[in-house]
Amino acid sequence: MKISELASATDVGVPTLKYYLREGVLHAGVVRSRTQASYDDSHIERVRLVRALTGVGGLSIAAVRRVLEVIEDPGVGPTDVMAAAAASLYEPEPEVPEVRGASKGDTFSARELVDDLGWHIYPDDPALTTLDEAWSACSDAGIGLDADRMRRYATSMHGVAETDVSSVPADPAGAVRQVVLGTVLVDPVLLSLRRLAQQDVAVRAGAISPPPEG
Repeated sequence: MKISELASATDVGVPTLKYYLREGVLHAGVVRSRTQASYDDSHIERVRLVRALTGVGGLSIAAVRRVLEVIEDPGVGPTDVMAAAAASLYEPEPEVPEVRGASKGDTFSARELVDDLGWHIYPDDPALTTLDEAWSACSDAGIGLDADRMRRYATSMHGVAETDVSSVPADPAGAVRQVVLGTVLVDPVLLSLRRLAQQDVAVRAGAISPPPEG
């Protein structure tokens, strides 16, 4: 198919498709002439994947490129799957930001939290920095995320992680794809479930009116 047909099949404009090609997140078509190339179903699948990662997943094109490189890397072994997949999801920082404690009166940090929980976490995992920054932001906004509440959140998320890991296929390529795409695309699912659960808990507690029946 021509690029105009690819645009029609994916509902993505030709200028955007050409941008994907330039950025390397869409593989080139088969060259038919100096000004024309043909595309196939693999291009449709890739465009839909890129749209999902940038749309629902909220990733930048640079992050999408890293994700695709990890997914397609035949050298990623079984023991490297989780680390490679997780690393591909983070934007590189130009410099290491100053990280404060969890709150102004509490120096309990993400590292201390995971150590207290007995979790096995690499010391340079960027999620630690992200958690510290988010935790500090909550404190600045007056949201009481003390260590006890964080432990309860962490325990619940550990159960989610067990469900995630138990569904990862054995082959490295499939594992990388599921870990990366599952993390990006399932996060909005978990967020939506949290909000629905909050509504149900509030109704059951009598904090808000129940929804109308029927």
